[in-house]
Amino acid sequence: MAFSEFRPLGEKSLIEYIKVTPSLSSKIGDRYEDLKIKEVGDGNLNFVYIVVGSSGSFVIKQALPYIRMIGESWPLTKERAYFEAVALKEHGGFCPEHVPEIYHFDRTMSLIGMRYLEPPHIILRKGLISGIEYPFLADHMSDYMAKTLFFTSLLYRSTTEHKRAVAEFCGNMELCRHTEKVVFSDPYKVSEYNRWTSPYLDHDAEAVREDNILKLEVAELKSKFSERAQALVHGDLHTGSVMVTRDSTQVIDPEFAFYGPMGFDVGAFIGNLILAFFAQNGYADQGNDRKSYKEWILKTIEDTWNLFHQKFTSLWDEHKDGSGEAYLPAIYNNSELQKLIQEKYMKELFHDTLGFGAAKMIRRIVGVAHVEDFESIREGSIRADCERRALELAKTLLKKRREFLTIGEVISAIRHVQS
Repeated sequence: MAFSEFRPLGEKSLIEYIKVTPSLSSKIGDRYEDLKIKEVGDGNLNFVYIVVGSSGSFVIKQALPYIRMIGESWPLTKERAYFEAVALKEHGGFCPEHVPEIYHFDRTMSLIGMRYLEPPHIILRKGLISGIEYPFLADHMSDYMAKTLFFTSLLYRSTTEHKRAVAEFCGNMELCRHTEKVVFSDPYKVSEYNRWTSPYLDHDAEAVREDNILKLEVAELKSKFSERAQALVHGDLHTGSVMVTRDSTQVIDPEFAFYGPMGFDVGAFIGNLILAFFAQNGYADQGNDRKSYKEWILKTIEDTWNLFHQKFTSLWDEHKDGSGEAYLPAIYNNSELQKLIQEKYMKELFHDTLGFGAAKMIRRIVGVAHVEDFESIREGSIRADCERRALELAKTLLKKRREFLTIGEVISAIRHVQS
């Protein structure tokens, strides 16, 4: 069976594909009699198959030329698989302990074969809903973000290297355009795809669309998202893009990867932890009020930023005399100036993190794609109360992000909204 043209694979055709692809067939020892294949693509965009045999396993991810959750009425380039494969290899090179290995990529078929993250790995979002604590999460995620963002920025690379990489990822413009639409545009206007917990949040959704200050601030963030090629960002770093056990943290699904502002990644992750925090009241019952778990989430938020700041600046200090051309040593040639530059850079990155995180939160409450954290809360009034508190906090962070100087102040703001 030839695979010279794109076509979506089902279970039968996938087996035929594996048989003619040595990089995949070798992973299962060329044995097919006991092969088990399960489609698990519960996301919005792709087919995802788990392939398990007695001699090995892997995951197959195939991009479709449209958004799976909506259908062919919303087309989306399948070339995103190429950028996902490149990003996985690039990020995996810098942080192999937290990025699954790629075994195979087929650009014609828009298909990636990669390591199967076997049980007990689960999607982080599901673990947060279940109230599971992950003691190394902040350490692992701060490590991943510090390394992938620093080593793909001008703090480490020459301008020539950087511009060459930026030019390649400009090809992922369609997914960037999709993000612009669902994060920075649709929540702030009437859109056929927007939804919210109605009727409870009807007024809240309208208030977002009529908030002039909010619109001014989100316009600035959209400009940064579109214009600032700071580093190779994952582009969709929410808690559904991370798989975990108590000891392992693996970042998956960077199909939205592009060269953009670092705060878009850090903010996406922290913003989704904040959503998880506000959702906890929807799962509280007489047996477990979730209070101690909420405290763990807050500590994880605080630790994530503080550890990221520490690791990122340590990498900067270690490589300050290297090939990076953002701040040439011949110009920034004394410790006082270097300290001022670093403080200014990290302050802006912190405020970007809060702004982008807030924008991601807002879109998950009044935009097209919501989060399971809230959607799994069955009672509409309780769900809406959780969402309203998250929305209030997000609007504050977005509009007043420059007033926050530390992550501790953000934690205090979260507590104030929750009280």
